[in-house]
Amino acid sequence: MRLVQITDAHLHADIDARSRAGVPWEHFQQVLAAVMAERPDIIVFTGDISQDETPASYTLAKEAMTALPCPWFWLPGNHDQVELMRAEHPLLDEVDMQQWRMLMLNTQVAGQPHGELGSERLMALTEQLEADDRPTVIAMHHPPVEVGAAWMDAIGLQDREAFWQVLSAYPQVKMVLFGHAHQAHAQHFEVGESRIGVYGCPAMSDQFMPGAEAFAIDEASRPGYRVVDLSGEQWETWVERVDV
Repeated sequence: MRLVQITDAHLHADIDARSRAGVPWEHFQQVLAAVMAERPDIIVFTGDISQDETPASYTLAKEAMTALPCPWFWLPGNHDQVELMRAEHPLLDEVDMQQWRMLMLNTQVAGQPHGELGSERLMALTEQLEADDRPTVIAMHHPPVEVGAAWMDAIGLQDREAFWQVLSAYPQVKMVLFGHAHQAHAQHFEVGESRIGVYGCPAMSDQFMPGAEAFAIDEASRPGYRVVDLSGEQWETWVERVDV
């Protein structure tokens, strides 16, 4: 099974609106075209669909995504309006991927750039993991690990230690996919008896400078997406970049 992750489109109602390093709508279309060529079975969009938080920005995204040849799912980022998303396309907590499943975590803290799960969401995650021991992918917006850029690490998942404490009891969790960082990231995080793959994804819009102390755009980098091939309880994953 092939899962493709896209993230951080930062769309505007105005399709000609510019970001710091390009036109988000143009980048979005070009990345989607490249994703389509990967022949994915499932696509997950890990947040920050919109930049201006308008109904029209979500309509643009939904209409473009509807042309994809496979099921797709999304979750909110810190810039998103949950009710506007839900009005266009369902927000699910879980996706059945046959031998695998994917849990979709909402890490949004309304009005804040950082993320948090909180006690209720962590309890719900525990209940989900108790209910099914199939190999599991967790998708979320905010990084649950440090990515090496000081300013970004300050606005990642604030209760990451509690998150990893929950996962320590459930070895069926094999990987975590996140957005928000606007850069590729890959590491293995050891918790309990597990060694969990933790992966960040290039944005569909502007790329952020790896290792930066303060906010900085990486103008030399390109938008992209992450491919995850699942087979049995094993996986392979890599990042593809798109010329824009």
